[in-house]
Amino acid sequence: MPELPEVEVVRRGLDEHVRGRTVARAEVLSPRAARRYVPGPAGLVAAVTGAHVTAVSRRGKYLWLQFGDGSGTDALVVHLGMSGQMLVRTPGGERHRHLRALLDLGESEVHFVDQRTFGWWLPSQLIEVDGTFVPEAVAHIARDPLDARFDPDRVVARMYGRPSEIKRLLLDQTVIAGVGNIYADEALWRVGVHGARPAAQLSRPKLRALIEAATAVMGEALAQGGTSFDALYVDVDGDPGYFSRALAVYGREDEPCPRCGAPIRREGFMNRSSYSCPRCQSRPRSAGPLPRRGR
Repeated sequence: MPELPEVEVVRRGLDEHVRGRTVARAEVLSPRAARRYVPGPAGLVAAVTGAHVTAVSRRGKYLWLQFGDGSGTDALVVHLGMSGQMLVRTPGGERHRHLRALLDLGESEVHFVDQRTFGWWLPSQLIEVDGTFVPEAVAHIARDPLDARFDPDRVVARMYGRPSEIKRLLLDQTVIAGVGNIYADEALWRVGVHGARPAAQLSRPKLRALIEAATAVMGEALAQGGTSFDALYVDVDGDPGYFSRALAVYGREDEPCPRCGAPIRREGFMNRSSYSCPRCQSRPRSAGPLPRRGR
């Protein structure tokens, strides 16, 4: 799934191309793209047609096209799911076989391509949450490290003393938004903490260092266009990101740890994989035996 840096790359690209444009026409080619919207595909088309795009915003892994006059809908929320792509294309061009929905903006079109069909579009009204207007569908999502009003001390306070595994808390979008499997593993490696260690075993300074590491690694990934392991994540022009070349542990099973040289270990975690250094990130005894490896 695209994480915060990848979604921010897409947001910036969309904002450059669609801000100030009006939706002349919309199509929903797959009902799954509109499955979160009760009125269905036809209702989604009606909700966004004629809308004027004033900005493209984001919180965590959610982004939305914000609308001004011309529509009773405040925003179109986009979740990319596992494989969603928002591509800017020339009208009349060849359509991708996994095209699920599109917006016709006159001089250009925005195509929502989604091979695995976990992504969706959702017209939504804006509501005020913690001093910021966000779509109702995003109201439960915490601020993320790229948010100007992100407060790391507040996140530390929410984590401190909790019995949950620290990686589970990093992935909890109501605690800190935007951190996914890749950047959680990278941040944990940077501070030398195993993801199975309970947050209650970590001091406030250690938790603060972890949040700072997550912020740093995602900023570095953003500067390189995000992380692409395959063709499923690309920017609005269809180009991949290159941060995979700089990853220290994620996806590097049996390769030497960049810090100590021990072979990187892969473990199963919530139907996914966790990568860590067995020497730099000792597994807590309370975590029990190594779980079966995920994919």
